[in-house]
Amino acid sequence: MDKIRIITFFIFLGIFAAAYQIGSMSSVSEEEANAFMEEFKDLVLDIDAFGIFVHNTTIALPMFIPGFGVGWGIFSAWSTGFAFASIASITPEIADIPPLSILFLSPFGLIEIAAYSLGISRSFILIQAISKKINLVSFIKSTVIEIGIVVGLLLVGGYLEFYMIELIQEGLKMPGF
Repeated sequence: MDKIRIITFFIFLGIFAAAYQIGSMSSVSEEEANAFMEEFKDLVLDIDAFGIFVHNTTIALPMFIPGFGVGWGIFSAWSTGFAFASIASITPEIADIPPLSILFLSPFGLIEIAAYSLGISRSFILIQAISKKINLVSFIKSTVIEIGIVVGLLLVGGYLEFYMIELIQEGLKMPGF
């Protein structure tokens, strides 16, 4: 069972990354990009590490819902990629960054993709058990543990992401940059 769990995790990690990449390749009109940036500015205005954590957790927890979580996770990945495409269409410096590098080369990106992949893959496992009419009681302990792991990962990731954002903002204010 553990081997299948690990394989399922990595399959959904790949699916999440693919959906994110597809979203990041979306063609975004200037009007759509500007509308997104206005919403984005409102969302991140005065956000702190705990706010990042809460936002990411509200995205991650529905991923544990049997069946629905798979679709929700793929949609979340695609929409995050679309957000990247929107930002890149307005900010030429970001357009040169490969979208998947943010997921796989930033510490908070790795933490978030691991957390989301746990949730999505658990959703798949649960819906598979339901379709095979397996009693879900045997899945309660492992699901609760994985929810705890996801919440812990996202807490660390939120603080790390906030710290990195603060460093970048300070660097942009420094003379010579």
